[in-house]
Amino acid sequence: MIHAQFDPAARQALAAAAVEAKTRKDLTWQQIADAAGLSVAFTTAAVLGQHALPEDSARAVAELLGLDEDAAMLLATIPTRGSIPGGIPTDPTIYRFHEMLQVYGTTLKALVHEQFGDGIISAINFRLDVKKVADPEGGERAVITLDGKYLPTKPF
Repeated sequence: MIHAQFDPAARQALAAAAVEAKTRKDLTWQQIADAAGLSVAFTTAAVLGQHALPEDSARAVAELLGLDEDAAMLLATIPTRGSIPGGIPTDPTIYRFHEMLQVYGTTLKALVHEQFGDGIISAINFRLDVKKVADPEGGERAVITLDGKYLPTKPF
């Protein structure tokens, strides 16, 4: 049976324990995703409390991390989503995403609406990918792909 978690504190505590176990065992997010049998982005988000893992994946992740049955059960519950409390984020990496949306948010909105019409890009029917590529001018670049299903607004 599918259950929902309404108190984000339980998933936050589990996320902290999971990250501690990941660090202690010197695992990568990819290794955890491989155990789950899911994408690295989805698995990472789930372990950090933003998605429910399928039951088999939850058990495999809990086992890999050395977490108990209660943790596996909690990994399979539907969380209360939202990982950034109110206000402007202070973590520099997260802040830069906030900054990108401050600068390009209205541009993205204008382009999405021009090309698709009135609606949204789903964060539920969604894929995320992060890649490191060489910068032709030297150094490295981050290529982040946000791939969400377009959901049109339906008048009623």
